Amino acid sequence: MVGALWNKYIVPPLIGCACSQPAVMAVRAKVVPMATGDVLELGCGGGLNLQYYDWYRVRNLSGVDPSPELLSRAQGELAERGRSANFAAGVAEALPFASGSFDTVVTTFTLCSVQDPVMALSEAQRVLKPGGRLLFAEHGRAPDAGPAKWQGRFEPLWKHVAGGCHLTRPVTRGISSAGFATDGVQGRYMKRTPKWLGWVEWGEARLVS
Repeated sequence: MVGALWNKYIVPPLIGCACSQPAVMAVRAKVVPMATGDVLELGCGGGLNLQYYDWYRVRNLSGVDPSPELLSRAQGELAERGRSANFAAGVAEALPFASGSFDTVVTTFTLCSVQDPVMALSEAQRVLKPGGRLLFAEHGRAPDAGPAKWQGRFEPLWKHVAGGCHLTRPVTRGISSAGFATDGVQGRYMKRTPKWLGWVEWGEARLVS
C-alpha cells in the first residue's frame, strides 16, 4: 500500500523534477531534434521533449508511458504548445503499434526504469521501418571503477525510491547487444551531478541488417 501511494503521488513529481534539470535537458536537446517522419517516444510522460522536436521534420508523434500522472502532464504540455500527439498508456516492452510503423524511435532517460530493457529494445526494433533509427540519451553504468562501485551500492535502494530507475545498466553496450549498430555515440558526466548518478551516453542506432 505504501509503495503504491509512493509511486502514485511522490514518484511522478520526483521524476519530473529530476528529469528536467538543466544538465539533463541539455542532453535531450542534442538528440530529440534529429527525429524525423513518424516518431515514437518511449516514456513520453511529462512532455519534457516537446520543446526540442523539429516540427517541420516530424510528420506524426506518438508515445507511451505507464504513468497516468505523467501522461496528464504531457497532455497539458501539448495543449500549451498547440500541438497534437498520440500519447497513450503503455509500456515499452509491449508497444501497441503495428510492426514497421515508425521512422524514428526516441528514448530519453527511459531505459533505466523499464522492467526489461532487452524486450523494450526488441519492441523498438519491431515497430521501426526498414532503415529507421533509434535516438537515445540515457544514463547508466559509469565507465570508471569508483563511480561504478558506488552505483552498485546505491542501486538497491535507489530503484525503490526513484520509480524503478537502475544505475548500473549499460547504455550503448546494451543497445548494441540488442541488435543495433550505434553511430556517433558520445558520453560524459553531467555537470553538478554526483558521478554515480551523472554518467550519460547519447547517439543514434540502426538495425543491423
